[in-house]
Amino acid sequence: MKTIILAGGFGTRLSEYTDIKPKPMVEIGGQPILWHILNTYARYGFNDFVIALGYKGEVIKDYFLNYYSLKSDFTINLSNGKANYLQKKSVNWKVALVDTGLDSMTGGRVKRLKEYIGDETFMLTYGDGVANIDIKKLVEFHKAHGKMATITAVHPAARFGELLISKDQDVLSFKEKPQTTQGWINGGFFVLEPRFLDLIEGDHTVLEEEPLERASRAGELKAYLHDGFWQCMDTMRDKNILEELWQTQKAPWKVWE
Repeated sequence: MKTIILAGGFGTRLSEYTDIKPKPMVEIGGQPILWHILNTYARYGFNDFVIALGYKGEVIKDYFLNYYSLKSDFTINLSNGKANYLQKKSVNWKVALVDTGLDSMTGGRVKRLKEYIGDETFMLTYGDGVANIDIKKLVEFHKAHGKMATITAVHPAARFGELLISKDQDVLSFKEKPQTTQGWINGGFFVLEPRFLDLIEGDHTVLEEEPLERASRAGELKAYLHDGFWQCMDTMRDKNILEELWQTQKAPWKVWE
């Protein structure tokens, strides 16, 4: 089963980094967040990826073209350019890197990948969020209900400390920036049937608007409820949260080796 990663947006809210690189290449713990996302899927045996490129897509292409040299020790003969890898750190990933247009919207990028998707169920996620989601259970849930589309619903992280207050104004509990327990939002991590592509008109189509709304109205959209960790990386503050979790060995999404 293929997994599409949307990695073509401009990432304007993280312009401290995205002026020189696409947001999926912004690093957490010395590795692009894209690397973390691919590891999440590979952990459960899903190793076939299609990266939907756009803004500064050449940076992502260079990363994968030079993956072995970046991850391994080697000697190089400068007279002929031949490299001898001393410790080749390989991964069992197949990665297709496809230009889906500079200005395409999220739905348009998916539509452009129709020939890569073919007639099989596929997964889709954004290139800027991590979670400790069980991908295998997500796929099992999708196959069990038989609908066109599954969206993962998550609890967003609170922006500020959360207070539980009694009628007498006693503070019954205080949690510093917890994962909220009320309300659900779109956390990405979709599973979709190929016929979902028929709901996408073209490059200008936003995935989160008409296609998913139409699937919902038709009774073809189910929600997989993920109560665990989830965090997007929209802003510098978000990046700092993820970096701190990684550096303090508290990253819930980490695939421990």
